Amino acid sequence: MTIWLFRVFVLLSCPAIVYFQITNTGKGVALGAVVGAAIVIIEMMIEEVNLLTMISGVLGTSGGIIVAKLVDYTVLQTGNVALYAAWDRYAALRYFAFGVLGMIIAVRKSPELDDLDKDILKMGKRRGADMKVLDTSAIVDGRVIDISETKFLSGTLIVPRFVLQELHHLADSPDPLKRARGRRGLDILARLQENPDIPVKILDKDPVDVTEVDGKVVRLAKDLGAKVITTDFNLNKIAALEGVACLNVNDLGTALKPVVLPGETMALFVMKEGKEREQGVGYLDDGTMVVIEDGRRWIGKRVELGVTSILQTSAGRMVFGKARGEKPA
Repeated sequence: MTIWLFRVFVLLSCPAIVYFQITNTGKGVALGAVVGAAIVIIEMMIEEVNLLTMISGVLGTSGGIIVAKLVDYTVLQTGNVALYAAWDRYAALRYFAFGVLGMIIAVRKSPELDDLDKDILKMGKRRGADMKVLDTSAIVDGRVIDISETKFLSGTLIVPRFVLQELHHLADSPDPLKRARGRRGLDILARLQENPDIPVKILDKDPVDVTEVDGKVVRLAKDLGAKVITTDFNLNKIAALEGVACLNVNDLGTALKPVVLPGETMALFVMKEGKEREQGVGYLDDGTMVVIEDGRRWIGKRVELGVTSILQTSAGRMVFGKARGEKPA
């Protein structure tokens, strides 16, 4: 409704301006009405045009006119007076043609700028810049900073724009836990960008045919020939199905934990009872859970146990053992 009021205002204002400020003749009023109608029509046309397309068109037209000037100068430098006279006769048509061609080229080719960015990144990869796409969970986790600073993580870290937007949504969430996660993620990104030894690039590429953020991350990494850094077990599985290499920070942490072998004996404090009957649960210094058979009676005390087996997954490592010794008093 507001836009139509504005259009009516323009249609009435132009004839009024001509009548009171320029001439009060009927032709003047008609001319004002034509100008007003032209403004409204142009406004309606612009409403349907993307801003990037408009900017590209203006820049393309300017570029076309500049090229026409250069061609004029080239013809002039030939020294052929007759040729230049014939060439100059069609100056208006020439400038119009070059301007329109420049506009068409700019408008038609502007969508390829996004692909050009991707191609440049691919070229960088072929030169040895190993790219890695960060997902939301890896950023919020924060350990990627420590890994990068130790130089074990090389290449450019790619942060997709849609991941950055997800962090903003989390930071603005009414839920305190989500809000804290979002703000932590933004702080981690800021620390990454402040480190001159860690190349970080915000990429605007967004696979529009994929709705889920995890799927977008995997698709983008696949298009770029990059790897994915995550702590999300499910995203790890999706990446494997898509044939994309995935660097799970949890897997790295698990691989770096001290090795415990079956048959070894250790002393451990039993903290609580386990899920199964008579089981106890304790934890190693690195946080690894130890499930102790016959350990329930040792809750609140230290017990000697023998390691019987080890279960290692992407979600972490679990150690199983059996308590040794007599029942505590």
